[in-house]
Amino acid sequence: MSNPLLDFQDLPLFDQVKPEHVVPAMDELLGQADRALAAVTDSAFPADWSAIAKVLDVATERLGRAWGVVGHLNAVADTPELRAAYNEALPKVTDFWTRLGADEKLYAKYKAIDAARLTPEQQQAHKNALRNFRLSGAELAGAAKERFAAIQERSAELTQKFSENALDATDAFAYYGDASELDGVPEDVVQAARAAAEAEGKPGHKLTLKMPSYLPVMQFGTNRALRERLYRAYVTRASDQGDPKFDNSALIKEILALRQEEAKLLGYRNFGEVSLVPKMADSPDQVIQFLRDLARRAKPYAQKDVDDLREFAAAKLGITDPQAWDYPYIGEKLKEERYSFSEQEVKQYFTAPKVLAGLFKIVETLFEVEIRRDYAPVWNPAVEFYRIERAGKLVGQFYLDPNARTGKRGGAWMDDVRARWLRPDSGQLQTPVAQLVCNFAEGVEGKPPLLTHDDVITLFHESGHGLHHMLTQVNERDVSGISGVEWDAVELPSQFMENFCWEWGVLKHMTAHVDTGEPLPRELFDKMLAAKNFQSGLATLRQIEFALFDMLLHTSHDPQSDIMPLLQQVREEVAVLQPPAFNRMAHTFSHIFAGGYAAGYYSYKWAEVLSADAYAAFEETAGKDGLPSVQTGRKYRQAILEAGGSRPAMESFKAFRGREPTLDALLRHQGMA
Repeated sequence: MSNPLLDFQDLPLFDQVKPEHVVPAMDELLGQADRALAAVTDSAFPADWSAIAKVLDVATERLGRAWGVVGHLNAVADTPELRAAYNEALPKVTDFWTRLGADEKLYAKYKAIDAARLTPEQQQAHKNALRNFRLSGAELAGAAKERFAAIQERSAELTQKFSENALDATDAFAYYGDASELDGVPEDVVQAARAAAEAEGKPGHKLTLKMPSYLPVMQFGTNRALRERLYRAYVTRASDQGDPKFDNSALIKEILALRQEEAKLLGYRNFGEVSLVPKMADSPDQVIQFLRDLARRAKPYAQKDVDDLREFAAAKLGITDPQAWDYPYIGEKLKEERYSFSEQEVKQYFTAPKVLAGLFKIVETLFEVEIRRDYAPVWNPAVEFYRIERAGKLVGQFYLDPNARTGKRGGAWMDDVRARWLRPDSGQLQTPVAQLVCNFAEGVEGKPPLLTHDDVITLFHESGHGLHHMLTQVNERDVSGISGVEWDAVELPSQFMENFCWEWGVLKHMTAHVDTGEPLPRELFDKMLAAKNFQSGLATLRQIEFALFDMLLHTSHDPQSDIMPLLQQVREEVAVLQPPAFNRMAHTFSHIFAGGYAAGYYSYKWAEVLSADAYAAFEETAGKDGLPSVQTGRKYRQAILEAGGSRPAMESFKAFRGREPTLDALLRHQGMA
C-alpha cells in the first residue's frame, strides 16, 4: 500500500492517513534520518553548513513534518486506534531526536564550521544549534548520557499520558439536565445541549465540560446547584478528587523529578535555569521579581474588583456568601447592570463568517497581502484552507479548524505544518504552512456559528502566531517564522493582534446581527469598551498566580513533595480570591506539564509588555478615522514578523520602536496606570 505519510510532494494528505500508516512511515523515515546522520558524522564528510543541510536537514525535516501530521491528528481527531499507533511510535521518535541532539560527532562537526563564512541568518541558526547541543546533553558522556536519553523518552511518555488523561476526563463527564435547570442559559446553548442529548437518544439537555457548554452555564445559569455541579467536575478533572484512572498526580511528581534530574545532569541548579537559557529573561530570580512587581501593582485593583462583586451579590442577588461557582455569574450580572449590556447580546453580532472576513480585511490592509480560499485535503469537513499572496505571489497557506468536538483537545493553538525554507536539495523556495485551531460552538438551526467577543480575541491571537510563521522572509529553516524566536517573545505578535478587537474602525467591519444583518451599534461598542478592563486586576493576578506557581515549581520545589501546598502558598501571596480546597487546577495545567511552557508560563505576561508597547506605536500613528497606519504596519511587519528568529527578539523590537520596551503601555491598556 502507498503510505500517505511518505508523500512530500505538496501538502499533507490528512484525509488519507489511517492509524496503520503511522508506525511503518515512522520506521521508514527514522531509517532515512539515521542513515543521513551516519553520513554527515563520517570523518570524511566536510564541516560545511550547506553540505550538512542537504543531507541531514532534508531527512530530519521530512521526519518532523510527517510526525507533525500524526501529532496534529492525535490532537484534533483522537481515536483509540490512532492513540495506540501514536504511542507505539512515540518512543522511537523521541529516541532519535534525543540521539541527534546529543550526538558528539555531529556537535564536533558543527563546532568545526567556519561561522565567518555563513550568512547572518545561518550564523544565528548556527549559534542556536551549538546552544541546543549543550542543552540536549551533547557534552555528556557514558552513564550520564544514557540516563539523559532515558529521561527524554520517559518524559515524552508522561507528558503524552498527562494530555490524554486531561482530554479523557473532560470527555467522560456529561450531565443531562431538564429545561427547568437551565434558566438563564442562552437559547443557542440550550438548543445545542438538547440536540446533543437527542443525538444519543436521551431525554433532557446534555451539558459537558467543553468550553462552549460549560462557560455559558457558569456565566448565565441562575441554578446555583447546577453551577456547583459543573464547577466541581471541571476543577477536579484528572485529579485525586475524580475518577482514579484519569488521575495525573503521580505523573506530575515524576515529570518534575525527571526535569530536576535533567537540570542537574546539564550542570544547572534547577529546571527553571535550563528553561531560561534560550529565552529573553536572564534568570529565574529576574522572572520571579517581574511577576511579584506586577502582582503588587495589580493587587489593589483586584481587591476592588472582589469588593465590588461581593457588595453587588449581597445587595442585588441575595448571595451573602459567594462561592467559586458563583463569581462568573455575579461578574456577568454586575457587568450587565454597570454597563447595560450582556455578552449574550454582543454575541448575536459576531457570526463566524463575518468575523473571519473582518480579520482578513485588517490583515490584508495592514500587511499588504491578499487572503483567498484554497483547496487541500483536510481531517474534518469543518476545516477551511486559505492562501496568502502578495502581488500575485504565494506567501503562505493555513488551515482553520474552528469548532469544538469530541476527540479534539480543548483550547486554541497555532502549529506549523512546514516552514519557509530555501531547500538545499532542490534549490526551490518552500513556502510556510500553518494550522489555526480553536474550540468555538457550532451553529444551531441552520444559522452560522456565533462567537463571543472573547472568541473573537482568541481567533485574532492565534492568527497573530500564524502571521509570524507565514509572513517571514527568512530562508534559513531553523530561524524562519517562529523557529528560533525566544519563547518569552513568541507571544508578542499574537497578543499584539488582540488589540484590534477593541478598535471601532476594525470591529465595525466584522459584525452583522445573526437575524437582521444589522452591524454592531456604536452605542453597544462604547459599552463594551467601557467594560474592557472590568475585573482586569483579577484577571492579571490569575495569570501571575499560574506563572509564579510554574516558576517556583521548577526552581525551589522538591519534586517528591505534594504540589498543593506550594500552590496554596502562591495563592496566599498573590490571590485575592481563594478557590475551594478541592480545586485541582494544576492537574489539567497542560501548558506546563504537556505543552512546552514549563518554567515558561511567565512568557504570556512578559510578551504582553512587548505587545502593548508595540501596539502603542499604532495608537500614536492612527489616522483621523481611527484606522491603523499602513506605514506603521509595514514597519512592524518588516522589523518583527519578517525577521522571525533570525536575530534576538530585543533587536527586532528596538528596530521597530527605536528603544527597549517599558511597562507603561500594558498598565494603561489594562486600566491600572
